[in-house]
Amino acid sequence: MDCTIDRPMKLFILFSFGGGLYTIVELLFRQSSHWSMFILGGICFLLIGGINSVFTDMPLAAQMGISAVIITVLEFLCGCVVNLLLGWQVWNYEALPLNLFGQVCLYFSLAWYFLSFVGIVTDDFLRTKLFYEPAKKYTLIRRKPAQIEDKQ
Repeated sequence: MDCTIDRPMKLFILFSFGGGLYTIVELLFRQSSHWSMFILGGICFLLIGGINSVFTDMPLAAQMGISAVIITVLEFLCGCVVNLLLGWQVWNYEALPLNLFGQVCLYFSLAWYFLSFVGIVTDDFLRTKLFYEPAKKYTLIRRKPAQIEDKQ
């Protein structure tokens, strides 16, 4: 029996899981969330998972760094739309130091770096257990260099 799931369904499942996870994190830390954060979380989760799927040899620390940048950029863009353009006031970081228009700040960008570890590992776990993809192997900093034989 073939238990494969087609690509659109995989993406929908991962998007939904990521959106739910993002919403839960917000509820734990802020005691509130907004439906737009579910969408933002789903998109971020798909992109974070895509890094490891495309760049299979990338060290975990680099994946986390790229993930933090992706989340920060998307949070800024989303904030510009939902907070500044539409005026929904979903969040406001103006009181925090090193913020950009009150939509992103260095403190949360650093938090996203460490929280992205959870996203990366969770994406890989879901892909392995639900979609029967091969398990990923992680290195924190870099891969061992290839052995070069000395030909003389």
